[in-house]
Amino acid sequence: MKNTLVLSCLAAVLTFAPTVASAENIKIGTVDMKRVFESYYKTKDAEAKINEKRNSAKKELEDRMDVAKKALEEVKKLDEDIQKPELSKSARDEKMRIRQEKATDLQTMDREIREFQAAQEKQLNELSVRMRAGIVEEINKVVEARVKAENYDLVLDKSGPSLNGVPLVLYSRDNWDFTTDIVTALNKNKNSTPDAPVAVPVATPRSKRGSN
Repeated sequence: MKNTLVLSCLAAVLTFAPTVASAENIKIGTVDMKRVFESYYKTKDAEAKINEKRNSAKKELEDRMDVAKKALEEVKKLDEDIQKPELSKSARDEKMRIRQEKATDLQTMDREIREFQAAQEKQLNELSVRMRAGIVEEINKVVEARVKAENYDLVLDKSGPSLNGVPLVLYSRDNWDFTTDIVTALNKNKNSTPDAPVAVPVATPRSKRGSN
C-alpha cells in the first residue's frame, strides 16, 4: 500500500512537472544509479579484488580436498589389506590401528574443510558488502554535491523497478538526466592518488532551470 502511494505521488509529480516547474520554478533531475555504479572504476577494482580472493580461497579449498581424497584412498586400501586372509593377526591389528588413526584424521579434515568453506564465504560476503557500501557512499556524495551546486529540488533514480515491479520513473526528459556527468566526475581521478577527492560535476547548459 505504501509503495503504491509513493508511485502514485511520483507519477503525479512527473505528469504535471512541466506545469509545476513553470509555475514554481522547480528543478527536477534523474540519475541512473545502476549505470553509475557499474561504470565507476572503483566498482570494477572491487570486483577484481573480490574475484582474486575468491579464486585464492577456491585454490586452497581444492588443495585441502585433494589431501582428504588421498587420505580416503589410504583408508580404503587399508580396509582391503585388513580383509586379506594371509595377513597375520599382529599385522592385521597394526593395520587396523593405522586405519583408525587415518579415519580420525579424515574426519578432522572433513570438518576443517567445511569450516574453511563457510568462513571464506562469510568473509567474501562481508567484504563485498563493505566495498559496495563504500562505493555507494562515494557516489551519493558526488550526486549530493551536484544537487547542491545546481539547486535541484527533486532528483529521482531511474535505474530500475520498484518493489511492485513497476519502473519508479515512468518518463523523464532527456535533459533532466545527469548520469553521464556523475560517471565522468567519479572516473576523473582514476589514475590519481587513492585519497584524491572526487571532482564535483560542472554545471552544463542543459541542466539549467526552465530548459526543455
